[in-house]
Amino acid sequence: MEIINAFAVSLQAVWMNSGFSAFTAGNAAMILVGFVLLYFAFVKEYEPLLLSPIAFGCILANFPNTGFFDEMGVMKAINFGIQYEIFPPLIFLGVGAMTDFGPLLANPSTILLGAAAQIGVFAALVGAMCLGFTAKQAGAIGIIGGADGPTAIYLSVQMAPELLGAIAVAAYSYMSLVPLIQPPVMKLLTTQKERATVMEQLRPVTKFERIIFPIICTIVIGLLLPPIAALLGMLMLGNLFRESGVTDRLSDTAQNSLCNIVTIFLALGTGMTMSAEKFLTIQTIEIICLGLFAFIMGTAGGVIFGKLMYWASGHKINPLIGSAGVSAVPMAARVSQVVGLKANPRNYLLMHAMGPNVAGVIGTAVAAGTMLAMLN
Repeated sequence: MEIINAFAVSLQAVWMNSGFSAFTAGNAAMILVGFVLLYFAFVKEYEPLLLSPIAFGCILANFPNTGFFDEMGVMKAINFGIQYEIFPPLIFLGVGAMTDFGPLLANPSTILLGAAAQIGVFAALVGAMCLGFTAKQAGAIGIIGGADGPTAIYLSVQMAPELLGAIAVAAYSYMSLVPLIQPPVMKLLTTQKERATVMEQLRPVTKFERIIFPIICTIVIGLLLPPIAALLGMLMLGNLFRESGVTDRLSDTAQNSLCNIVTIFLALGTGMTMSAEKFLTIQTIEIICLGLFAFIMGTAGGVIFGKLMYWASGHKINPLIGSAGVSAVPMAARVSQVVGLKANPRNYLLMHAMGPNVAGVIGTAVAAGTMLAMLN
């Protein structure tokens, strides 16, 4: 009899320490969300490199009694890298090594399109404050409109860590949905004639220009907005590795091995913030809606400013490239190319659109730095 009682007590202890004893309907719902994100990643191929680890992190985050963050281990170490803003700058190092600023340098006026697309960030900020979010929370939500996941995470950690999961998922989801969201806005705001505009070939950019640009950007913006010096500095350092011609090994490491490793950690850690008690709130729905609003407004802002440049240049600039002012590189530029080709089979806008596209990366970082300086 004593053996049976001891066995029953042991079974009860095993049950109480298992995840099943504390498993809730909310956990089940969030695991289902993880499955949906995996479907989008693997079947629909929407940003699979990002959505798949986010989705799996979401599933892991909803296993009760794991103790992931109780003692130092791999999960707590990953969370440490996000909490202390280690991963986003390292991602930007890889992004910089993969980025060609040549189209922007060949046509510097396109930086205005990257700046115009940031209107979505500030429109969403105002909208969030109208819905009752604090100024810091509104700033973190607004940056979704820049379509830049690492910057959204970087800003959220400092200004609204309690909203990190919802903001990161919204930012990466809308980045992956660029080909679905942007074309209707672009067509609504432009005429057939404007979309068919063929732009002149870009001028060659010298090596000196390519090297001096990231150095000057780092000095000017780093001194103007110190809160984003780490983020922007790593972006420009990666670009220097690319353009110098003597650091190919460093450039290759930043673009491939390092960027892939950090992407896994950053995305998995982001998914780990999506626990049921944090994610299943009315605020999450509001954030997702505000993110879509920000993205649409950013696209519209770039296209409208592109129309102004179309008229000011004597019909030499295709306003479609303004939509690439959001920093979803290079997907937004490809969307400009696709929409332009449908209007005119001789219309090759990709390289022209890369100018405002990479300007959008800088513009979103500057918008984040401005919010940190003003609101944090």
